[in-house]
Amino acid sequence: MKKEEKALLFNLLKTADAAIHGYTRDVFADERTFSDDEAAPQKTDFHAETGGKIADDESQSGMVSQSAQSNRDGITLDDVKAKIMRCTRCPLARTRNSVVPGQGVENPLVLVVGEGPGADEDATGLPFVGKAGVLLDKMLAAIQLDRAKNCYIANVVKCRPPQNRNPEPEEQAACFGFLEAQIHILKPRMILCMGKIAAEKLLDRPLPITREHGNFFEYNGIPLMPTYHPSALLRNEELKRPAWEDLKGFRRRLDQILGQSQA
Repeated sequence: MKKEEKALLFNLLKTADAAIHGYTRDVFADERTFSDDEAAPQKTDFHAETGGKIADDESQSGMVSQSAQSNRDGITLDDVKAKIMRCTRCPLARTRNSVVPGQGVENPLVLVVGEGPGADEDATGLPFVGKAGVLLDKMLAAIQLDRAKNCYIANVVKCRPPQNRNPEPEEQAACFGFLEAQIHILKPRMILCMGKIAAEKLLDRPLPITREHGNFFEYNGIPLMPTYHPSALLRNEELKRPAWEDLKGFRRRLDQILGQSQA
């Protein structure tokens, strides 16, 4: 295979991967140099050349132009929001009233992740604004965090599931690329997952919240803690004490990280 052909295939895969995830991932970030095959044309293992991380569904997403790709290299939150607002990837788009991209500051200390919008969020287009949202704001304020000052709040899915049911795995998968792009842009110091679904999606494994709440994990090198969803606290007052202990532990870890960065 000629080097030009290899470069063309690599750029097509890079473009498709960016279209799926909403940004250029690190595996495609560096420029590649290709050479002609010395022997007869053979099948090139581009999966190996790209670290085994080539998206396997680029054929479903379609290819975009290289000029469009160059614009994605500097993608912003507004770019991601525009994509979210137009999204029709799953059936939730047909039943929503509003899309709920997220809310907060662009350089947050903490990213707070929930599972999906509820009725109040669907009506306003803002995350966590109902009774659970009021409680969340109080929880964050108790550890010196605020969506208007040092946090960003988002959900795994950006449209409300009917009757506030849990988002289906297919719905989560269709929407997760948006959250990945938001994390890539925001680069939070820590992630706080409100409830089981958000934690399981980010960690990509089952997670019993009653056993694992308050423990620390990592998402792409970012410390992550799951705790109880505010809605669970409203249903069961007995969960408020362990949730408060979780939050105190979260703040201690954040202070350690901030202290290390200032040292």
